[in-house]
Amino acid sequence: MKYLRIIIITVLISQSCSRPSSSKSIFNGLGEMAGEITDTSVILQSRLTASDTLVKGDVQGKRGIAYFEWSDNENFSNPARTDWILAKSKNDYIIKTRLSGLQSGKPYFYRLVYGNNTLKTYAGPIRKFRTLPGRQHKQPIDFVVTSCFNYHRFHFGKVGQPDSGYKGKDKHLGYPGLEVITSLSPDFVVFTGDNVYYDTPQTDSVRAKTVDQLRQKWHEQFAQPRLQELFSQTATYWEKDDHDHRFNDSDTLTNFTPSSRYKNYRADSLAFTLPSHELGVATFREQVPVVSPDDPTAVTYRTHRLNQHVQVWFTENRDYRSPNAMPDGPKKTIWGEKQKKWLKRTLLASDAKYKLLISPTPLIGPDDNFKRDNHVNPEGFRQEGQRFLKWITEHKSRLDNFYIVHGDRHWQYHSIDPLGIEEFSVGAIDATNARLPRLPGDPKSTDPDATIAQPFVADSITGGFLRIRTKNPNEGTVLQFTFYNQKGDIVYEVEK
Repeated sequence: MKYLRIIIITVLISQSCSRPSSSKSIFNGLGEMAGEITDTSVILQSRLTASDTLVKGDVQGKRGIAYFEWSDNENFSNPARTDWILAKSKNDYIIKTRLSGLQSGKPYFYRLVYGNNTLKTYAGPIRKFRTLPGRQHKQPIDFVVTSCFNYHRFHFGKVGQPDSGYKGKDKHLGYPGLEVITSLSPDFVVFTGDNVYYDTPQTDSVRAKTVDQLRQKWHEQFAQPRLQELFSQTATYWEKDDHDHRFNDSDTLTNFTPSSRYKNYRADSLAFTLPSHELGVATFREQVPVVSPDDPTAVTYRTHRLNQHVQVWFTENRDYRSPNAMPDGPKKTIWGEKQKKWLKRTLLASDAKYKLLISPTPLIGPDDNFKRDNHVNPEGFRQEGQRFLKWITEHKSRLDNFYIVHGDRHWQYHSIDPLGIEEFSVGAIDATNARLPRLPGDPKSTDPDATIAQPFVADSITGGFLRIRTKNPNEGTVLQFTFYNQKGDIVYEVEK
């Protein structure tokens, strides 16, 4: 029956295609990605396209057929392979599958084999990833956390300010910080959200509203060579935030008007057709390897044990939140009750020495006081955030060495809450989307009384990322946090 299905699929695709051409007419134009690695599994993803580069600002998809093959050696001796997978318009011609039964802490090599049909196929470039060591092993872990990839600001500058874009001759390659990350050869990279900006540039005629427009934002981002090079050798984890959900500071409501305290918005600034909450959620799950196609309803909050010493938690901050405009109180939530119970239960159940909460948004800050979008904002979700931080201290004997790492804020910092809990903001990947910080003691900040200590905060407008790694696994393991700027300079480092 398996071979009969392949024959039927081949015939159907052959009938839908024009007469074969001597020149190549199908590509894997966005490269491949390995995502959501565990000690025994990975999700592989690619997309079949009609070109291998942007054409009029997009990379059009192409109907076809493909499979992944993989091996524990680069020569692909005795490789394994998946079944054939159809690339169809309803899922944006994306090829996605989950591999299981892998060995822990081991490098694997894979490639996409694809074509218009099974009669003539092409083998894509060899890619690689490494599985997690897992709970039983002390093998060191080395990974990067990054955020805020504003394609339009990088390539074209802010609206009306074209000179504010990136000026290097290497602009066509994409964000320079990615080249630095690739050179570090991390085990994986965490993208904390704002991976694309549906609402940038901020003019109604070009904001993304439809499914095709939302998808185009991902296509142009993934077409950049530096991203493809990073993906070719490094696994990924993905979170979404407001800009890759719907729009700036978005919640689940279809019609949302910012508070008058948002000084940087006109009252009618969001009076345009909005992508729905459901469309934003579905597009994120489609465009990145975050949930297995075998389990399409899986939640996107999850935890992974990296090795014997470190466990990470990824929260979902958009799917379950209360309306932003709701008065803050005991019932107002970003996480939702089910996720919150899961988070507390799994934190207490873990015997990992280091516990890292990797969140799209901050819990300590400080931040701008006019916002009402995150756990730091007084008119946002501050009460839930403060209750959670207090809960951490109440269980300090079991949650010692708990740290928060987050994206969203466009400057780097290391903050320490009055309760002693520490938080690291990874900043924006590039200076074109960065800003000066909001400091403790600033009357326009969420910490006007300067109760938060900051051992480090960026003192200029620069892009960068955060590197986290374990050291000395056999001699009293330490966890090292290192901030880099986009040029590759280390600007701050601390060990725990």
